Amino acid sequence: MSDSRLPGFYKLELEERQALLRERFGMTDDELATLLDGGALDFARADKMVENCIGVFGLPIGLGLNFRINGLDRIVPLVVEEPSVVAAVSNMAKVVRDAGGFEGDADPPLMIGQVQVLESPDPTAAVLALTQARAHLLARANAVHPNMAARGAGARDVEVRRFDGPYPMLVVHLIVDCGEAMGANAINAMVEGIAPLVEELTGGRVRLRILSNLADRRLARARCAVPFDLLSGNGYEGAEVALGIEEAWQFAEVCPYRAATHNKGVMNGIDAVAIATGNDWRSLEAGAHAYAARDGQYRSLTRWTRADGALHGSIELPMAVGMVGGSTQVHPTLRVLRKLLNTETGAELGVIMAAVGLAQNMAALRALATEGIQRGHMSLHARSVALAVGAVEAEVDEIAAELVRRGEVKSQVALELLLARRGQKTA
Repeated sequence: MSDSRLPGFYKLELEERQALLRERFGMTDDELATLLDGGALDFARADKMVENCIGVFGLPIGLGLNFRINGLDRIVPLVVEEPSVVAAVSNMAKVVRDAGGFEGDADPPLMIGQVQVLESPDPTAAVLALTQARAHLLARANAVHPNMAARGAGARDVEVRRFDGPYPMLVVHLIVDCGEAMGANAINAMVEGIAPLVEELTGGRVRLRILSNLADRRLARARCAVPFDLLSGNGYEGAEVALGIEEAWQFAEVCPYRAATHNKGVMNGIDAVAIATGNDWRSLEAGAHAYAARDGQYRSLTRWTRADGALHGSIELPMAVGMVGGSTQVHPTLRVLRKLLNTETGAELGVIMAAVGLAQNMAALRALATEGIQRGHMSLHARSVALAVGAVEAEVDEIAAELVRRGEVKSQVALELLLARRGQKTA
C-alpha cells in the first residue's frame, strides 16, 4: 500500500489530484473519468436497480488520508455531503498516525437468520425436537446455497429462543458464516428453505423468516493511544484536551440524549465508507444503535480514557460488510473506489470502517471539548452557504472567507456579499 500521507492534497487542483492517483494507484484514464461523471451510473442501469426510477443522484467523493491501521497505510474513500467529515477524519488520523496508528480486529462473518414460530402446541417438546434436528436443519440450509458451503462458508449452527408471556413464540436462529459477502440475500433464502422443516418439527405455524441486522457476532474493533503532547494546539495543552475528550465521552455514556448525537457522529464516518464500498449503511445504522442499547440503556459506541500520559480510545460495533455481492457488481464507480482502498476481505474493511468511526468521534469530541463544534464547522459550512445563494466556483472561497471573518455564516449575508461583489443591489 502506498503512503497514506498526502500533505496539501486539498490544495491541489483537480488535474494534480488525478495525476497523483494515477501515480500512486496505477489508475487509468477511464477509471479517473469514472470518478468525474457524476456516479458513472447511467439511467438504463439505474432503472433496473430500483422501481419508478426518474434519474441518478450524485454525491461528493472525498479521500480520508493519513490512516495507518495494523501497520498498513490506508487511503479511505468517503461518499458524504457533510463538509466536515473528510477533513475531520483525516486530521485525527494524522494525530493517531504520529502515535503509531490504529490497531483493530474483527470477528468471523457470522450472521443470524430468524424463523418465527407461533402456536406450537408443546413448546418444550418443540425446543427439544429443533435441538435434536440441528444437523438436518443445517444440511437443509446449506442445500439452498451449495456454492457458499463449497467456499468454506455456510450455515454453522442452530439455536432456539423461547418467549413466554403476552406474545408466546419460539424463534429459531440459524447462524451463518457469510464469507466475504454481507450475506442478507443468502441468509433470507436459507431461513425460507428451512421453514417447512421447522413447522414439521414444532407443530407450529411459521410467520417471519428473515435475517437480523443486530450482527452482534460479527463485531469490528479499533483502538488507539495518543500521548498528551500530540493533542495540544489552538491554545490548549494536550492534557487539557485529553481531559475534555474523556469528560465528553462520559456524558454520552450516562445520557442517552447525548449518546444519540455522539453515535450519530461516529456513523458519519462509517456510513460514508459504506456508501463508497457499496455496503448497506441502513443495516449498519440499525445494528450499531441496537448494539449501543444492549444492556438496556442506550450508550456510547466508543470509549475514551486517560492513562499513563496518553488518551486511549476504542470502539466496538457490529460490522456486517462484504466485498462481494449486492451492488458491488452493478455500480461501476465502486470498482474504482475499492481499488483505492486496496483490501480484499470484509474483515479488513470492517476494521477500517471502525477506525474511521473512532477518528470521526475523536475529532468531534476534541472540537466540543475545546473551541466548540461551530467554529470547526464554520469555514467548511460557509462554502456550502455561498454555493447555495448562487456563487460560482471562482466566487465561493472569497465569500466563504468573509462570512467566517464576520462570524455570520448566513444565507442573507452571503447573498449580500455576492451581489456586492458583482456590483448589484440587494432586491
